[in-house]
Amino acid sequence: MATESTFVMVKPDGVQRGLVGQVISRFERKGLRLDRMRMLQIDDELASRHYAEHIDKPFYGELASFITSGPVVAMAWTGESAISVARTLMGPTNPAEAPPGTIRGDFGLIITENIVHGSDSSTSADRELGLFFG
Repeated sequence: MATESTFVMVKPDGVQRGLVGQVISRFERKGLRLDRMRMLQIDDELASRHYAEHIDKPFYGELASFITSGPVVAMAWTGESAISVARTLMGPTNPAEAPPGTIRGDFGLIITENIVHGSDSSTSADRELGLFFG
């Protein structure tokens, strides 16, 4: 096991529903360390950079529209196997398939508004941490 950093974001639906504290609490209770955090409004330019791999897909317009619809909370978390631990805490992308006890399983209803985003690999984590924290 190795100590690593990962990027986690509470999306506009999670912020609007007042779930930021719940999300942070779950990561802290698991033993990860919150290194950086900022609240921001994502603009179209940052959305296109963040979702660059999806820009040519039919659902990109809806994705970009949602992520720019309200404030988000961007976070950098560090710990042993932080990327896989964070992904497990969040649960599957589709909340209908996410088990109870996961963030998406407990709070999400639809795939397009699933409360949180988290890096899926060390490459993604490095890229996303750079985008949001320089």
